[in-house]
Amino acid sequence: MAKFNTWDWVALVLLIVGGLNWGLIGIFGFDLVAAIFGAMSFLSRLVYTLVGLSALYIAVEAIRWGRTKEAVEA
Repeated sequence: MAKFNTWDWVALVLLIVGGLNWGLIGIFGFDLVAAIFGAMSFLSRLVYTLVGLSALYIAVEAIRWGRTKEAVEA
């Protein structure tokens, strides 16, 4: 099992927030981030950007975690 560092946890929390927000948009047509910070305000754009960067970070880390697991199993 991979041990998460602080950046991993921050990225994971942001991905959960983003996923829940997309779920709300898909099911109810309600954008929680826009409701809290304003539609396309600086803060909402910052949240969207951080969620996107978190997805990229976790994607790269997942590849690294997979390689680490392969090395342990070999």
